[in-house]
Amino acid sequence: MERLQITHPDAQLLVEAVQEEYVARYGGRDESPVDPRDFEDPLGQFFVGYLDGVPVATGAWRRSSVTALGADVTAEVKRMYVVPAAQRRGVARRMLAHLEATARGAGIQALVLETGMKQPEAIELYLSSGYEPIPGFGYYSDSDLSRCFARRIDSA
Repeated sequence: MERLQITHPDAQLLVEAVQEEYVARYGGRDESPVDPRDFEDPLGQFFVGYLDGVPVATGAWRRSSVTALGADVTAEVKRMYVVPAAQRRGVARRMLAHLEATARGAGIQALVLETGMKQPEAIELYLSSGYEPIPGFGYYSDSDLSRCFARRIDSA
């Protein structure tokens, strides 16, 4: 996993690919607000995963005001995506572990995230990685299609 700016061409290529995936699954782009500065120190970090020199995955975290699982210092997982050609190879699980380790290193106690009901593979990844359902938060907090999860990472 390589830490990059969200504005890096490889990052932008994959961010656009995930937006196209949202259009296919939900009929529109993700409109939740994202400021590129959210992924710069000390607010957060953005990563791109490569296979054979080709960018195939993104993942990021940004500090959050959401309290979850008794943690006061949290960060939100954003822009988790793996291109179809690299799926089912453990790339998403490695990216998630990397996000947890880097967030833990920055003093984060728990990660929170939001995903959609039309992304069952994402829900399965989070549940099988120890994430627990939590009440909705953020931009999609009132959406019937949204599911939110959290995991304590400070003792992992």
